[in-house]
Amino acid sequence: MLSDRMLDVPKSFIREILKVAADGNIISFAGGLPNPDFFPIEAFRVAADYVLKNEGAEALQYSSTEGYLPLRQYISDRYKKNKGLEIDPDEILITSGSQQGMDLMGKTFLNEGDEVAVEDPSYLGAIQCFSMYKAKFHTIPLHEDGIDIERFAEVIQNEKIKLFYTVPNFQNPSGITYTDEKRRQVTDILRGTKTLLLEDDPYGELRFIGSDVPPMKTYRSERSIILGSFSKTAAPGFRLGWLAAPREMMEKIIVAKQASDLHSNYFCQRVLYRYLLENDLDEHIETIKEAYGKQREVMVEMIAKYFPEEVSYTKPEGGMFLWATLPKGLSSLELFDQCIKKGVAFVPGAPFYANGGGKNTLRLNYSNVNAATIEEGIKRIGETMKEML
Repeated sequence: MLSDRMLDVPKSFIREILKVAADGNIISFAGGLPNPDFFPIEAFRVAADYVLKNEGAEALQYSSTEGYLPLRQYISDRYKKNKGLEIDPDEILITSGSQQGMDLMGKTFLNEGDEVAVEDPSYLGAIQCFSMYKAKFHTIPLHEDGIDIERFAEVIQNEKIKLFYTVPNFQNPSGITYTDEKRRQVTDILRGTKTLLLEDDPYGELRFIGSDVPPMKTYRSERSIILGSFSKTAAPGFRLGWLAAPREMMEKIIVAKQASDLHSNYFCQRVLYRYLLENDLDEHIETIKEAYGKQREVMVEMIAKYFPEEVSYTKPEGGMFLWATLPKGLSSLELFDQCIKKGVAFVPGAPFYANGGGKNTLRLNYSNVNAATIEEGIKRIGETMKEML
């Protein structure tokens, strides 16, 4: 009964783990969840009341595929103000989360067997998405400053890479951020090629250490697409993100979206825009950054205190994730099985590797847990690691 494309695509490993971690007695570092303590619930209620009272007939009607123009203009203005990027509102498409942006890229540009380059490890949702379109993956190892540039140059030169997918800011799952030099090197290698650069940036505004780094699109405007999201800065339940692409690509991407869902939730677009109009998003983001920065600091301190010395880990400058590597020979899946028995969960790293590997790695989320819970959870994981060693 199944289509060929569904035969080899596995379930989302993280979604399955979250079912296990949903037990209220489990300390969970598994999900990539924003902290609900910072959802601006009252401000959204006021915005929703306003929209229903003053714009209800329009807001509850069908709308254009491109999305609410004032919201696209807001995104355009924000790119210019914060990133120095000139992106016209007509080059912005509102999507059902940035995950839909990935799907639209696959639907619009990938044929079966097309070659896609991804980081190693890479975002699991992207691997799953491009697998739906039967892509062939080429993996590029990640270092602390970004991808292995020699390996990337070799792959771009010797393979027919149609698309390179990257999360350059506080990468999911590793938490690493590309340096400005590494971004320039990547775009220099891509310049003059037909390879599409897909720059996924859901976490870029959540920096709490160091200075912002320009998007890769700054150095390569042609054949470059940026994905963005309001899920990490406003509310994930709205499922609102965007895709910014050159005008000549946008027409076909819009056709692909029309075939998917006609348009993203229009009522939520109007409510979100009203919220953004009446509230200071930057002030709200500062509150989130302060909290996540403290939670990240606690997790790093607790890892140093409780994990065996043989375990290495990243120290992210922002975002929501930290990445740990066990000594070779140890399995993070076995560690997970033992930790669940002790009431603590994380995500084993193997599913983040498109072509296999990473069996001794794991991802930890710090954004949705308080300091006391972080200490207790990391202590339990550390004790279990020592038992396995």
